[in-house]
Amino acid sequence: MAGTYKRWYDHDPLLMQVIELLKSYPNELRAQAECFLKKVEEQVSKDAVDRFYEMVKPMILGNRWYDHDPVLSKTVELLRVVPQEIQKMAADNFITALKESGVVVESPASNPNV
Repeated sequence: MAGTYKRWYDHDPLLMQVIELLKSYPNELRAQAECFLKKVEEQVSKDAVDRFYEMVKPMILGNRWYDHDPVLSKTVELLRVVPQEIQKMAADNFITALKESGVVVESPASNPNV
């Protein structure tokens, strides 16, 4: 059910895993976040992504773990506002890219609600 999640990414175990990986290893995974943004920009243009990010980013930055890095901030905020099916596709692509670059990624715990 839509209102039962505490955080915006709790609805999808794979998305939760990506956010937790980014939170735990921001420096190591920044390159993957940059790749994600480049792929999005290839689809819609960098200018469109920048304009969209300006519309959705919070007015006050600095309180969240990703606010201090513009790449991570843009990545997380874009993931937050896109439709759930795009979130899932992006999370899947992110995990695939990590595995292809040699990072060992465990599968998220199965969730019968997803």
